[in-house]
Amino acid sequence: MTDIKNVELRNLNIDDYEELKAAMLKAYSNWQESYWREHEIRTLLNIFPMGQLAVLVDGVIVGCALSICVKYELFGDEHSYKEITGNYTFTTHNPRGDVLYGIDMFIHPEFRGLRLGRRLYDARKELCEQLNLKAVVFGGRIPEYHIHASKMTPREYIQKVKDKELFDPTLTFQLSNDFHVKKVLTDYLPGDKESKEYAVLMQWDNIYYTKKTKELKQQKSVIRLGLVQWQMRHYATSEDMYEQIEYFVDAVSAYKSDFILFPEFFNAPLMAKYNHLSEPDAIRKMAEYTEDIRDRFIQLAISYNVNIITGSMPLIRDDKLFNVGYLCRRNGTFDSYEKIHVTPDEIKAWGLSGSNKLQVYETDCGKIGILICYDVEFPELPRILADQGMKILFVPFLTDTQNGYSRVRYCARARAIENECFVAIAGSVGNLPKVHNMNIQYAQSAVFTPCDFPFPTNGVKTEATPNTEMILVSDVDLDLLSELHTYGSVRNLKDRRTDVFDLKLKNG
Repeated sequence: MTDIKNVELRNLNIDDYEELKAAMLKAYSNWQESYWREHEIRTLLNIFPMGQLAVLVDGVIVGCALSICVKYELFGDEHSYKEITGNYTFTTHNPRGDVLYGIDMFIHPEFRGLRLGRRLYDARKELCEQLNLKAVVFGGRIPEYHIHASKMTPREYIQKVKDKELFDPTLTFQLSNDFHVKKVLTDYLPGDKESKEYAVLMQWDNIYYTKKTKELKQQKSVIRLGLVQWQMRHYATSEDMYEQIEYFVDAVSAYKSDFILFPEFFNAPLMAKYNHLSEPDAIRKMAEYTEDIRDRFIQLAISYNVNIITGSMPLIRDDKLFNVGYLCRRNGTFDSYEKIHVTPDEIKAWGLSGSNKLQVYETDCGKIGILICYDVEFPELPRILADQGMKILFVPFLTDTQNGYSRVRYCARARAIENECFVAIAGSVGNLPKVHNMNIQYAQSAVFTPCDFPFPTNGVKTEATPNTEMILVSDVDLDLLSELHTYGSVRNLKDRRTDVFDLKLKNG
């Protein structure tokens, strides 16, 4: 073992047959005549050469993995080895099948312990992804079961192996390679005395599988976000503000961004002309612009081909003042979102009311969530959205001091980790000396990620320069989230003890 110089993984070819036979006879030494004949290997290589894999040590074959593609619904979970292989003729192979079915995998006993089997399983998984198949499925042997057969059923044996109370060289290895048990198969492989002719139907799901469709477009996985770090400044007219809005939309769309995010109350400069009024009256006068701003954003979303998250604006409804924003999709549709939690200062200065609206939003880039500023500091809200499939959380915010900003920032970073999603935050900078209660602003817009190997170690994808007007453009890969949900070092969503606690909206 110590003299091994080279390990190679490649596709099998017919010239390998004698070495393959020798390795197989050693691997199944307790099972006489248990080797594939040359004509059977030749058939597999003719119908599905990609599916036949060999691992070599110093140029000699010491193991292999043999596979076919099947249309799994024709067989279902109740099948025998003979049925799935077409009585060992492999006529069941279907180039248009949806499952990669493993018909054999072995390693020469002298070369076990080198994780060569893991290489073969990983290669099978890669092939499954490459061919866009739903899963890898096979019937796994349980060669140690005969030792315990008099004391327990196959189901009890499998559970004890899963619980690490017993060790089975085959099943334990398969479980450690991310395969899960579907069911117990009886009379699966005649002659397998060690397994008492039982087998464990094992499956590995391809998280990247996409159902074949006739639609022209598939939802893409890499999404480009554009964040506007908005400078508060005086505008002589509302048209001056619209000009600034369009400038940013134009700039971000030039980078072919899928989303553009504006900050909370970015339109506060419009209150300057009402500064002689009380603060509650001034913000209510600003609310008169909200529907017009929304309509302008809808047109910009269409003409610049970008989904716009409009930050937030005041809106009067039933004589109450709410903090609302709009998701303006590039196809011309729109939805509203509203701030649920209002700060003590917002109540005191403006008389803002909290809403009870919470939902995920469907977009051409998948499901997103939007929470305004203070709302991201309440972990229940993003968790509910994550349960509904949210992949990206957008947080428009407005903070005057670094204290307030830090609350938003660190809570947003926590939400990215605990909900296994991306979080984008955008705020305003500068000052408005002629607007009461809006004297100063502090912001550093950013995109946050979970903390695991595919992501930045500190969970910060990118961030703007503090207190400087600018745009921030960043790509996020949704496939990395799918990977994290299944294979992450920790899996905050999957590992929740919902048998101990739960969370739900009271209004449904």
